[in-house]
Amino acid sequence: MSDSVMTPQSNISVGETYAMAGPGDYFALLKPRVMSLVIFTALVGMLVAPGKLDFFLGAVSLLAIAVGAGASGALNMWWDADIDAVMSRTIKRPIPAGRVPRAEAAAFGGFLSVLSVALLGLASNYLAAGLLAFTIFFYVVIYSMWLKRATPQNIVIGGAAGALPPVVGWAAATGTAPFEAWLLFTIIFLWTPPHFWALALYKRGDYERAGIPMMPVIKGEASTRRQIFAYALILGAVGVTPYFMGMAGLFYLAISAILGVGFIALSWSVLTAKPDDYGPAKKLFGFSILYLFALFAALLVETIVKMGAGLYV
Repeated sequence: MSDSVMTPQSNISVGETYAMAGPGDYFALLKPRVMSLVIFTALVGMLVAPGKLDFFLGAVSLLAIAVGAGASGALNMWWDADIDAVMSRTIKRPIPAGRVPRAEAAAFGGFLSVLSVALLGLASNYLAAGLLAFTIFFYVVIYSMWLKRATPQNIVIGGAAGALPPVVGWAAATGTAPFEAWLLFTIIFLWTPPHFWALALYKRGDYERAGIPMMPVIKGEASTRRQIFAYALILGAVGVTPYFMGMAGLFYLAISAILGVGFIALSWSVLTAKPDDYGPAKKLFGFSILYLFALFAALLVETIVKMGAGLYV
């Protein structure tokens, strides 16, 4: 792994010829599935934050955050086109599939980055805009260009970028980023390693071919399984914390506790599975997506109920 360089390879056999790229190809560059999670967690951050939020400015702010997430995805695909071309789960992306030139993807992502930060600054405040700019920078430069190809801790440190949207949303609504916003950040931050390491266990061959130092490749599967379980224990405890901080009620406590137990149980199955049994890892990966969505959905439901009851001032 020490031979990895921080520049994208130029000798990959993608982009030699291009079909006519359509709107769907450029939309795919935005990583819409990742973008949807960013939008949702940012929305929860906005609504959970105290005070009233102007509907129009809130909608524009959320759009700006979505565009910023898409910009990060496009720039990530531009940089990672060489490794995307040798990984089974990414080979059909627009650049390695020969539908969008790398230079166009870079220009597209760069334009959207500037647009999203400027729009958020105008619609909300400079703190939110600065946090969004930092999120894009961290994901593209710190994670994609450096950490991803340099260390098995890539997902641990790089996960900060994916954990920032609720903080950005909170800042967009209030102009502040208090402890409560960073608690939401911490939940996503702790969720990221076991989520991606579960995927890396059964996609290990992809990462080996691409030369990406994911945890199972560098430290081995046994170590990865132990770390997944350790993170699950911590996540289960932190996941219920919003209730004890007064951010959520009994409904959230019940949902987060049940989900936390489920996450820990599946992580235990991963830990105790036979070396060649990746079924539990696949189940954990799928459940982890449900876990994060349901956790934030519970917060959102409670917040909407409180708003309807007139409990927010």
